[in-house]
Amino acid sequence: MQDGQSYDYIIVGAGSAGCVLANRLSEGGRHQVLLLEAGGKDDSFWIHIPIGYGKTIVDEKVNWKFQTEPNPALGGRCIYWPRGKVLGGSSSINGLIYIRGQAEDYDHWRQLGNPGWSYEDVLPYFKKAENQENGSDAFHGVGGPLTVTNLRERNPLCDAFIGSAQSQGIPRNDDFNGAQQEGAGYFQATVRNGRRESAATAYLRPALRRSNLTVLTGAMTEKVLLDGKKATGVQFRHQGKVLTARAGREVILSAGSIKSPHLLMLSGIGDAQHLAEQGIEPRHDLRGVGQNLQDHYGGQITWKCNQAITMNDVMMSRFRQMQVGLQWLLTRRGPLSVPAGQAALFARVLPDSATPDLQFLFQTFSGGYYEDGLFKFSGFANFICPVRPNSRGQITLRSPDPYDQPRLEPNYFSDERDRRTAVEGLKLARRMAASRPLADFVISEHLPGSETATDQQIEDYLVENGGCVSHQVGTCKMGTDAMAVVDPNLRVHGVGGLRVVDASIMPTLISGNTNAPTIMIAEKAAAAILGQAA
Repeated sequence: MQDGQSYDYIIVGAGSAGCVLANRLSEGGRHQVLLLEAGGKDDSFWIHIPIGYGKTIVDEKVNWKFQTEPNPALGGRCIYWPRGKVLGGSSSINGLIYIRGQAEDYDHWRQLGNPGWSYEDVLPYFKKAENQENGSDAFHGVGGPLTVTNLRERNPLCDAFIGSAQSQGIPRNDDFNGAQQEGAGYFQATVRNGRRESAATAYLRPALRRSNLTVLTGAMTEKVLLDGKKATGVQFRHQGKVLTARAGREVILSAGSIKSPHLLMLSGIGDAQHLAEQGIEPRHDLRGVGQNLQDHYGGQITWKCNQAITMNDVMMSRFRQMQVGLQWLLTRRGPLSVPAGQAALFARVLPDSATPDLQFLFQTFSGGYYEDGLFKFSGFANFICPVRPNSRGQITLRSPDPYDQPRLEPNYFSDERDRRTAVEGLKLARRMAASRPLADFVISEHLPGSETATDQQIEDYLVENGGCVSHQVGTCKMGTDAMAVVDPNLRVHGVGGLRVVDASIMPTLISGNTNAPTIMIAEKAAAAILGQAA
């Protein structure tokens, strides 16, 4: 492309939201669309094999590999944040789990002053995006770009987990995205024909042949260009050159909950005092940029298994590795075709919770976090996290250099209710493991171990050993209050021609994994931009 070239829409970030927007805004050929992605193409083998998240989650070629600042409530620990730096963004490296959250999450958004965002309002966009294997009904759609399927491989540990949940009075739930979320059952996943279904494969790839869509990879956006209080384009670096592109209609930031507020601040949009302190000329004082950061933080409980049926066993045997690899290559089935969590539980563990306050991600493997790898014995795990955390953090500038990582201060576990929910969750997991049928598979609890017995000891274990599941949201929150960054149409307050469309606009974190809601947000935003209804 030529320097200074004009487009109708410029989209920054080809992640879950950006790929949706690129597809929808380029449909029909009416608009010229430019999509800029700092990362590269999604051509890695490990992106497309579902189990490949174990590789990509630490691969700097496709991953920003962010690190937080020391967390005061975690004894000064820094937490690793994997985020996708590749076509498809984090949908190309995530655990492939399809969860929408609770209806009450979206009704709460509406109650916070965001008309058009109740569950009734957003459900049509979930359905529009979806190609549901089980068919269409009141909650699900077919024929959409995003394929959602049932698990092909069902480990007996998962059935035992669900059975032991039922022994604790928790109902079975065969559709967490249906009439209610509460219960235990199997996840559905964004997997199509045994391969990962990312936003890039579902939305972007079908649109690449359109002449009115330009996609640049390796294009690092440095700032939004402003003419007074109006966005007119972007400045970015591509192939060693600093270039500009002009937007006749809008610039849309879809760079995610870290990079979207970072770009706003680099462009002079944010808390004026903070920007001035960093040597950036304030162009528009918007105090909420980078504030309201939320994420799911929790911890895992792991057990030693008395049968060689876990992924740990596969990885400890060269022969079994070759066996399951060949199985996937020939049939697209087997242990390599499953998401990061196979079964789940959503339950209420605090007496005053009206809806589930806790999520379990049940895993037929066990190990440390990310780079630590799997344990060298048969084992399985539960990752436990409060789904509606009250802890709030912030993202601020480290310097005016676009290539410096911003300061990430999530303030994990600073809220007493978050800590209490996680402690009660671990105690529930123990009760389940002590009851049949799951108890029939347990040799012993490995971590935290029986010596971690009191509530305070459990809390200390979660403080010292917990981690996040990288569901960062809220840093460009939607609303009309003094700390809101975008309005209910996702237009940046006080700046013309500029929107933010990604998970950063969520005023509160939804109860579950964030990929499906992010795709919904982009579907809804695209319809609003084009003046359509679902």
